[in-house]
Amino acid sequence: MAHNLGLSIDRSSPVPLYHQVVQGIEAAIFSGVLEPGSRLDNEIDLAAQLNLSRPTMRKAMDELVRSGLLVRKRGVGTQVVSSQVRRPLELSSLYDDLTNNGKKPTTDVLSFAHVEADEATLATLQLPAGSKVYHFTRLRKVAGKPLALMENWVRDDIAEMSEATLSAEGLYAILRRGGVNFRLANQRIGAVVANDYQASLLETAPGSALVTMERTATDDTGRRVETGHHVYRGDSYSFEMTLVQR
Repeated sequence: MAHNLGLSIDRSSPVPLYHQVVQGIEAAIFSGVLEPGSRLDNEIDLAAQLNLSRPTMRKAMDELVRSGLLVRKRGVGTQVVSSQVRRPLELSSLYDDLTNNGKKPTTDVLSFAHVEADEATLATLQLPAGSKVYHFTRLRKVAGKPLALMENWVRDDIAEMSEATLSAEGLYAILRRGGVNFRLANQRIGAVVANDYQASLLETAPGSALVTMERTATDDTGRRVETGHHVYRGDSYSFEMTLVQR
């Protein structure tokens, strides 16, 4: 394995031995020699192949796991993390972004209701008392792998929604067909550790890192159209943004 990856150790180098291993495996991942999902030999075998101590090899592997390039799975071993969905930070839907990147997302609608909005939702969407909203939770997958758990509240005077339509297409596509021209959104991105419910649906371990996004979108007439709270697997998802000095 070490030879196949082009890993070599220069004991005369000032670079620490464990970091040479990190650099070598990083290079193999980024060059495609180590493909997403591929397994590495266990630490004892790799240490023997490179004539390194086991603690040195473990330190290297720990750093690669912390950086999100490798993952340890019980009963499987150490694997290269699947390539991330890298999403530009702009007013678009996850469904659109995945489709535009050549992926074929699927959606499981976990809950769906047409209900009277609670006070928090009325305030967020600036709706009069007694207004109804669509409230639903969806699990978005790519290639059968869970990526995002999404809960949304949508005003009900734009487009008729059902479990079937939400399973077949993205939320923003449905709203655009109802005449919505999205204008802006207030968005907050953060991180949490997965609870048992989230971990089970996203097929990750409880306590794993999740990326969170809360968003309220407004159309070009000033209506607040939808609000949502989404969580994404931290090992499969990231946001990208460009910062400009004003």
